[in-house]
Amino acid sequence: MTAAEPAGPGRGSLRDRAYDALRRRILEAELQPGERLVERDLAAELDVSRIPLREALRRLEADGLVLLVPHRGALVSPFTPADVRDLFDVRESLESLAARLAAERSDREGLARLEARLHAARAATHDQDRASIAAANAGFHTDIVELAANPLLTSMMRPLAARTHWLFRLTAQRDPARQCAEHEELYAAIASGDADRAAALALEHVADGRAESLALAERWSHPEIDPQAVAARRRRRSS
Repeated sequence: MTAAEPAGPGRGSLRDRAYDALRRRILEAELQPGERLVERDLAAELDVSRIPLREALRRLEADGLVLLVPHRGALVSPFTPADVRDLFDVRESLESLAARLAAERSDREGLARLEARLHAARAATHDQDRASIAAANAGFHTDIVELAANPLLTSMMRPLAARTHWLFRLTAQRDPARQCAEHEELYAAIASGDADRAAALALEHVADGRAESLALAERWSHPEIDPQAVAARRRRRSS
């Protein structure tokens, strides 16, 4: 597609299609951390022009999945060990709070959705389907945040959802049966309304994955690309 798309819904739908396609490929590890994203090639592959593609890339940058580097173009985010550490720091605090609130506020319908996630994770674990395991586990954590029924907490956690899903996919070597068992224990605490136990289990569950995830991040990351330095340069250029 060589001509520029018209403004309005047409361009928006192309932007959304490009965003969905690239997001899926990143979350399913088809595109690796630090991999360069060549606009010309992507535009031809996705059959869109540069305008909606760039809009999709900016949206993916807001998700933490893409890094836009001045004079170098777009990269899949390097997702360094420091990024992983920071993600765990936030998740340990906010997800334990979410579990506590979910135990206090969840209703029958919400618990049914959470239990359905467990069934999906069990089936994916049985099939050894790593992409589906990551999706189900990420969805389980997202559902707990929704059950917490705290709009401010939901808005704080929303930007982390894609990175958490991506982390689960990149750390698929972790024992999925153990994660499933921990999720079942956490579900039981939430369903029984035991807020203290739910909070403690959520904290333990998230913290349990920190060391192994950091070790795995050493293998996939590209430490020569510093996302914080890139962001600092961008701020200096715009000031």
